[in-house]
Amino acid sequence: MTESYPTTPSDPSRRSTLRAAGGGALLLGLGLTGCRSAVSEAEAPAGKAGEAGEAGKAGAEPRRGGTLTVAVNTDFTPSLLFAQSGQSLQHRLIYNTLTRYDDRLTPRPELATSWEYAKDGRSITLALRTGVTFHDGRPFTADDVIFAVKNLQNPLRAAQLRATAAAVTGFEKRGDHELVLKLAHPVNNLFDLFEFMIITDPNSVEDAVTGKRLNGTGPFKLTKWSPGSGLGFTRNETYWQPDRPYLDGVEFRIVPQADALLSSLRTGQSQLSFSVPGKNLTVVASAPDLAISEYSTGGGALYLGVNTTVAPLNDKTVRQALAWGIDRERILQQVLGGYGLASATPWPKSSPAFTEAGRTHYTHNPGKARELLRSAGHTRLDLPLLHINLPGETALAEAVQYDLRQIGVHVTLQPTDPATAQKNLISQTMPGLWTMSHGFAQVQPSTLAVSAYPFNEAKNTSKYRSATYTKVVREAWTAPADGARANTLRQQITDTLLDEAFIIDLAIRGAVQVSAKKLHGVTLNKFSYLNLDDAYLAG
Repeated sequence: MTESYPTTPSDPSRRSTLRAAGGGALLLGLGLTGCRSAVSEAEAPAGKAGEAGEAGKAGAEPRRGGTLTVAVNTDFTPSLLFAQSGQSLQHRLIYNTLTRYDDRLTPRPELATSWEYAKDGRSITLALRTGVTFHDGRPFTADDVIFAVKNLQNPLRAAQLRATAAAVTGFEKRGDHELVLKLAHPVNNLFDLFEFMIITDPNSVEDAVTGKRLNGTGPFKLTKWSPGSGLGFTRNETYWQPDRPYLDGVEFRIVPQADALLSSLRTGQSQLSFSVPGKNLTVVASAPDLAISEYSTGGGALYLGVNTTVAPLNDKTVRQALAWGIDRERILQQVLGGYGLASATPWPKSSPAFTEAGRTHYTHNPGKARELLRSAGHTRLDLPLLHINLPGETALAEAVQYDLRQIGVHVTLQPTDPATAQKNLISQTMPGLWTMSHGFAQVQPSTLAVSAYPFNEAKNTSKYRSATYTKVVREAWTAPADGARANTLRQQITDTLLDEAFIIDLAIRGAVQVSAKKLHGVTLNKFSYLNLDDAYLAG
């Protein structure tokens, strides 16, 4: 059987072309998510989110009008527009992407309506949607896709998938709505790029990264940004999807304190949030007008990061001791409210890289942790630990602090605002330890190690370097992602992450959505971009 790139869509005839007719689109939190609609607890047989369905789906017909208020716990950071972060929730309201994944990582049309790979994997031909305009009325063409790719190649942009964008070395336009992308070498995560890459207006991109004007093709226009307060959006009356969106507008309200955020939801001031800390979800469960929904493809992960240039963290024995010393199950229950999966590896169960042996490689064993520290010549360590100064992230840092103290590692917490923490992550200026959440394990496994800041083989935040790691990551990225060799390469990446422990994964979690029961049709894409094309507020 011939191996193939899984990002090449396949139909029953096994051809490498997907043809689709024109229409239709189908956090800051402690995790990222898949593109499916969330599953309501009320529909799940065991009181947890199940595998199919949509919160509040039964009964109501879509209703036009109304403004949806979304409670978020951090402000928009324009300089991070092209990076996936906790400030990415609004991206899909303003912009579109070329494609979107379904739950099985099969790409579906958005601004690209069909595509065809060359047999050698060195080029792909895209048919682009016609009749699409930017918010200022300018038509969308192939030139906008070319710009989007080159924009991510720009080293001045903070963008995790730059390596994949850089693999595109040539463009061949065939009119305004057909484009050939030529690749330096095959890559198996090209559709990760297509879902990640927002299509921006070249004429106003510099205004966009300063927050002055964001001009996209998406369902809503940004009409207001009040730093420290929130964002305002109005419906795009010329949106390319007929009769969408249903909503008149959307507002993002910044509510950083957990109690105030909960009050906003319970009183109806807000109808949607992905920012409720896990330990507060039991309070939400008792509210009669609210629903808790979990995105079952869970692609985010909580982790402890380690700067390998800070002694004695340059010794992997010490890093392994930290990994054995943390109680992941307690973090799952106390920090995430039981939503998620305790795991020593970054992979969700939906990933082809997931194994149960990897997930349980490090269990809570403080005795073994102390033994490893003694073998490395240490009985006590004092280290700084940076964390984001939001309720859920603080709870995670405090849990890690408690566990490490039990093995003789005393950490001093350094609370930091989200934008500064993200910039430190990108610029590799973290202290000895930090706790955050990461994504990029929910798409093609190769993307994690070539794109995510904590794991990037060429330039990661931990400053871990290894020729062996680089070699296996590069091969996993450029080789076909099916077959025995692909499985071997994925396992080698996992083994390296577990052995070197420069990133210590703690728990996998998809987004947990808290919403008014009258709200329907909310989805997120794989990079946690909020999609409200089909969202509506029932009467």
